[in-house]
Amino acid sequence: MTGITIALSKGRIFDETTPLLRAADIVPLDDPETSRKLILQTNRPDVRLIIVRASDVPTYVQYGAADLGIAGKDVLYEHGGAGLYQPLDLKIARCRMMVAVRAGFGYQQAVTQGARLKVATKYVQTAREHFARKGVHVDLIKLYGSMELAPLVGLADAIVDLVSSGNTLKANNLVAVEEIMEVSSRLIANQAALKLKRGQIQPMLDIFAAAVAKG
Repeated sequence: MTGITIALSKGRIFDETTPLLRAADIVPLDDPETSRKLILQTNRPDVRLIIVRASDVPTYVQYGAADLGIAGKDVLYEHGGAGLYQPLDLKIARCRMMVAVRAGFGYQQAVTQGARLKVATKYVQTAREHFARKGVHVDLIKLYGSMELAPLVGLADAIVDLVSSGNTLKANNLVAVEEIMEVSSRLIANQAALKLKRGQIQPMLDIFAAAVAKG
């Protein structure tokens, strides 16, 4: 029997996915936070997990290196979702995609007056579409981390980033001024695998859906 490969990323998504996997009787034999292994076997010989960077999960699933994956809506939006089926919102790893600026910066006034804003983000596609819908002219600056620093040192007027508690913004004297979208993690599937391995995959989808419904 051909096995099922599930792509996951370390950290919050893995932690919050673990109870869902357990509901489907899938228990990894190694902890990705302490193991250097990138392929984790599970208690089920027909299921393995691969540990990849969060932004790479859709790519592994799209090209069939993984049959299933779990990725945030933010990552899927940037990826474009080509070749992917998104059967289930798992309602985990929730946060919001926000526009934030330095405290005291007149964002609404700048937008109303048609100013051209410099916006730092790693979510370039999301930011571009958001500001285009508002008719706001922006210069996008791609960063990969420490987004909050950009407005503080004059690199950007605003940032577009994920906000969970808001504590990091507050600690760096930034304020959220606009919500772009709510974000949670989705179960994604390779379309070909869904057809060829439906007998194995569909029961998992049903169990995940039931676990999500229970909350």
